[in-house]
Amino acid sequence: MESAVFLELEDTGNGFNFKSSIEAEINNAQIELDELNETIDSIRIIRPECDKVDYALAISSGAICGIIDIFLVGKPGESPLGNITDKWFENRTKDFAKLWGWSGGKEGSTSSAIRFLEEKFKIPYDQRGASDAGQYIFGLNPTNHHFKSLAHNPSLLGLFFSILDQFTNQSHFVTEGALISLQRADDGFELQGTNVTSKLFSAFVNWFGHIISDISGSSGSKGRGMGIPSPLWTWTNDVIAIKRKLNIEPSDFDKSVNDLALKMFNQGYDIRFQSTQAIPVIINGLVVRLFYSVRRLVKYFSQSDRNHRSFGEMWKKCEPFSNATVKRMLTVAHGTFCLVDVGDATVRGFVAGGGTFNALEFFMRVNVVGIGRFTISLYGEVKREIQNTRNSQRLFENVREREVVKYYLGGLKLLSNEYDDQELVLLISDFSNSDVYREMLSASVELANKRHVPQEKIISSKESGDAYFRGTK
Repeated sequence: MESAVFLELEDTGNGFNFKSSIEAEINNAQIELDELNETIDSIRIIRPECDKVDYALAISSGAICGIIDIFLVGKPGESPLGNITDKWFENRTKDFAKLWGWSGGKEGSTSSAIRFLEEKFKIPYDQRGASDAGQYIFGLNPTNHHFKSLAHNPSLLGLFFSILDQFTNQSHFVTEGALISLQRADDGFELQGTNVTSKLFSAFVNWFGHIISDISGSSGSKGRGMGIPSPLWTWTNDVIAIKRKLNIEPSDFDKSVNDLALKMFNQGYDIRFQSTQAIPVIINGLVVRLFYSVRRLVKYFSQSDRNHRSFGEMWKKCEPFSNATVKRMLTVAHGTFCLVDVGDATVRGFVAGGGTFNALEFFMRVNVVGIGRFTISLYGEVKREIQNTRNSQRLFENVREREVVKYYLGGLKLLSNEYDDQELVLLISDFSNSDVYREMLSASVELANKRHVPQEKIISSKESGDAYFRGTK
């Protein structure tokens, strides 16, 4: 195949010159090649590079953590890990009480710490349905008042109603699809503060402190006690409250889901058990990242030269957080976990229903945290796939341009070996001193004279020709 090299000449007005030297062009081409390589690497970094072993390890991790969820998490009241979580929350309640001056009391019990916090963070919406108005009006009782009371919900809407109730001395409850408010809920309550800002701060502190006091049950609770409802289920209260405030009648679906969430809470499905469900999900993620890092670490040490190893290069090869490969492994692991967990919950739902599906048993056992984590992973996969689709054309164009630049750079290096810049300077000088263009100009002037062209219209010199074509004459 024949090849040619083109060198661009520039007319400076007084002569000719090459726009750049060969060495300068080689440097420019190398810079462009490096930029293209960086662009291509940045595009390809979002593409997972999992092999069969990666997928097998991810599936194994998900299956093992699913078994942990089945036998060690289970459902409230039958959870070995749940007992450990309950104890952890009790200790954190005591630690929080000590920060505010609790000395431990005579027995140093959890109920003593809770009682201290209840006195420290007084609020007007703590009706428990024990011979009070709530019991007679809408069936409030000690087992459901933490769920029905909006201000006891650990959500932004719960914080809003807590502050509202403290400013107005009210109590807001959701029950059977209705939003009920008690006026003058506690005549002995007074919100501390001298202005709106200080009162808002006091209201927030009271809300948070009271949440901590109730997270392990009330001071008079026997046994485990009724804690704070799960933030992943209190949205059923939020939907009804918002619809009622907008004068929209809640649907039968809203009411049925809210009733299901209340039944789950009555059987112990609170924020403590929700935290227990998070344990196997966290373990799943950690194990997958460990598998990924160990495999890449072994590969790095087996394939790299001992004299050229560095911690930075090793971390780049083994880092298990921001690359698409480990994210794909996490998606597979969490998907496997959910498959095992939902399968077990479904079977137990039919067993508990005696052949018919028992929705309460199913939702008591299904790991909502795991489903949420799997949903996040799926969202990431879809987002990366959309980005890959958008970048595919850009990647193709950059790869093609890189091949052109490589070919051009190779040609320049070949030319550099054959010629040097001194020879090119001589070439420019020879071309500038050539009389070829002067002979052609003389011939054209002679032809114009023979055709009787007026002298003022004849271009008789290079300077007048340049002026004519540039529009300056």
